[in-house]
Amino acid sequence: MNAPEKRHPGLLPVAPVPRTSPRLHTWVIGGALLLLVLGGYRYFISSGAGTGSQRTAAAPVRVALVEKRDMPVVERSLGTVMASDVVEVTARVQGTLERENFKEGQFVKKGDLLFQIDPRPFQAALAQAEAIYQKDRAQLQNALLDQQRYQSLSSQGAISTQQRDTANANAAVMSATVAADKAAADVARLNLDFTQIRSPIDGKTGAILIQPGNLVSASAAGGSSPPLVEIAQLRPVKVSFTLPQSDLPRIQARQQSGHLLALLNIQGRGGAPLSAPVNFTSDAVSTQTGTIELRATFPNDDLSLVPGQLINVTVQLNDIPGALVVPRDAVNNGPDGTFVFALEHGRAVEVPVNMLTEDGTNAAVSGALAPGETVVVEGQLRVVPGGEVRVITSPHARNGEAARSGL
Repeated sequence: MNAPEKRHPGLLPVAPVPRTSPRLHTWVIGGALLLLVLGGYRYFISSGAGTGSQRTAAAPVRVALVEKRDMPVVERSLGTVMASDVVEVTARVQGTLERENFKEGQFVKKGDLLFQIDPRPFQAALAQAEAIYQKDRAQLQNALLDQQRYQSLSSQGAISTQQRDTANANAAVMSATVAADKAAADVARLNLDFTQIRSPIDGKTGAILIQPGNLVSASAAGGSSPPLVEIAQLRPVKVSFTLPQSDLPRIQARQQSGHLLALLNIQGRGGAPLSAPVNFTSDAVSTQTGTIELRATFPNDDLSLVPGQLINVTVQLNDIPGALVVPRDAVNNGPDGTFVFALEHGRAVEVPVNMLTEDGTNAAVSGALAPGETVVVEGQLRVVPGGEVRVITSPHARNGEAARSGL
């Protein structure tokens, strides 16, 4: 049995406190968090509605000015550098190659001694030919004296006509013999000169193909005697390139006026691009490629051009006088054709244009543009037609007017 509850006199009994359910406690906390989230979202939406226009920032762009000037019409091609002349030096007499008088890759002048062939056999042959020549000259003198004597005796009737004619024939034979002896001596002297192999042109030598100590043979006409060395003339050089046959009328007209120039994409000593007149146009169009070959000769004083080198060539074929010129980067391609973004009161306006020609840097266009107008050259991907723009810099503009007009 439980002990009886003790009561204190004068105090009321206290009722027990009821316990709270754990599930109810969780629902109360979750509801409070939901109210906080909803309140924050409502505050974010209300604050964003008032600043929506500020969040749409102006697109940053770079701009340039529209110019009105003459625009050249150019064609581009890939050219090949060629030596003005290439000579394979060969031996013209047979003999032992004694020595070379140059280093491989050395620049030589016309007439410089390159190789020496053993000259002794040719010196002996020359001495023999000159001795025969001198002997026959003496016999010719004797025959001429006999001719004079027999002529005098014949006029006196002291000898027969046959004797006189024989004397005349002997003199003629000896005269021809002496001429032949002189020619033989000249040939021997020439062969002796050929033992010294000299450079036929100014140029740069290649590798020595036959080393001293070897027996070299004479290069006969149409023969296949191996060359001793190859020399390439590098001052000047030629640049060969091709253009489409559709350009042939403009090529011919430009060449007749004397203004057909080829420009290379490398700079000379003064910093300007290398240029030279086109001095050769092929007499036939290639049936395989439909192009025609042209060549220009460049001085190449600094040896910046090397045979076999591939180089970009630009040729001006015509001019567009008073053209509207914009940077090539300002022209965009759209579904309806080409266009530019022009700036009006700080907004970008799409202006359709037709591109007449371009040189890789600038483009001549036709359309509703005016000289001095400002066009966007960089940042078009962020531009919305009619939208605001913000000019950051104007590297292509001539002055600050372009930047001010876009603000």
